[in-house]
Amino acid sequence: MENVEKEPLLSAKNIKLLTNPLGHDNPITVQVLGICSALAVTVKMKPALVMAISVTLVVALANLIIAMMRKSIPGRIRIIVQLVVIATLVIIVDQFLKAFAFDVSKQLSVFVGLIITNCILMGRLEAFAMANDPWPSFLDGLGNGAGYGLILVIVSFFRELLGSGTVMGYQVMEKIGFYKTGYEDNGMMILPPMALIVVGIIIWVQRSRNKSLIETR
Repeated sequence: MENVEKEPLLSAKNIKLLTNPLGHDNPITVQVLGICSALAVTVKMKPALVMAISVTLVVALANLIIAMMRKSIPGRIRIIVQLVVIATLVIIVDQFLKAFAFDVSKQLSVFVGLIITNCILMGRLEAFAMANDPWPSFLDGLGNGAGYGLILVIVSFFRELLGSGTVMGYQVMEKIGFYKTGYEDNGMMILPPMALIVVGIIIWVQRSRNKSLIETR
């Protein structure tokens, strides 16, 4: 029998699965997926961070499970199977938040349940997990979840800081003396349209720094 050399768990190819979604192939700024929750849960950093972690866990585990099952899933019911896996994971996450982080769960309201409809999940399951082995699929899920979460954290940081003067609920503007200079919290930053504007600015900055994104999209 021939000895088949196994690919290292953290080969260059696998590392790219983790790092590419953070920048060059970000699911929000490049693939333009998951925009709705990016606009809805970024008024404060804490719920945005919890949402980011929740989506990352769900997409990584869903990718792993579907990749393990992919050869036994009939093609005509694959979407149903994927939805069942996603819905099960989302329910577990939702119940966990209600049990251990009830205040954050109340702030996120229905948006945890709406993870089921997040385009990133179905996109990764269809585009990657259905055609790849479990380990690369798990890494792909982690990378895309982290890329999604990165944008949520950046947007929520600026919206909370400029709109409420706080970061993670802690008063920042007052402690550094900005209010003494005449600065006032910008109420527009906590309105939904400002989330879209901040995301737009991030997209503009990213594409102005990386011209290949304009050429390939």
